[in-house]
Amino acid sequence: MRTPLFDDGVSAAQVSDSLDAAGVRGQVLDAVVRPLRRGMRAVGRAHTIQFAPVERDEDDPYRDFIRFMDTLGSGDVAVVSTGGNPRTAYWGELFSAAAKGRGAAGVVCDSYVRDSVRILDLDFPVFSAGVRPLDYRARMRVVSVGEPVTCAGVRVAPGDIVLAEDDGVVVVPTTAEDGVVARANARARAESTVLSELLAGATLGEVWARHGVL
Repeated sequence: MRTPLFDDGVSAAQVSDSLDAAGVRGQVLDAVVRPLRRGMRAVGRAHTIQFAPVERDEDDPYRDFIRFMDTLGSGDVAVVSTGGNPRTAYWGELFSAAAKGRGAAGVVCDSYVRDSVRILDLDFPVFSAGVRPLDYRARMRVVSVGEPVTCAGVRVAPGDIVLAEDDGVVVVPTTAEDGVVARANARARAESTVLSELLAGATLGEVWARHGVL
């Protein structure tokens, strides 16, 4: 896979604006998905898994999740799609440890996670709709791994760039990434200049006329 090219410190807002400028809209996950702790940040390539409801136990309910975890690579962001189903948690301490051990950048889940205190101790970036202690066994099952999913209202395909931080989660499709990454990097540099000028006393009108960035 290609390496994400965002400069250090490029924000979700700058990426979202760059997507808008490229005509690629609807790429920000619903605001229900939040970091487990403020200050968490994850940037990497999407590695996707999809859950669906089940009403019975299975002989090997963790087989497909284990396969998913064992194919998680360095720099990947695990994207766990459940259709927002709230009946269980889908990620916990041991999954976080395994992901961190494989060099993954973080996880984004459109429903609940568990073991929150222990995940925080691991300092692994987790973004979810909240916390709940229930295991998914006999409640939900894995129906696909490594296929496009819809997570919190956004289509996410394997390999898409995911940037998650305090302001939210934004997804850059691989089909648009070159232009969007370049725009976001340029916007971040321009905003740094604008910030300095504003702090030095320039008016908003002046910096808008010079840079076209606000």
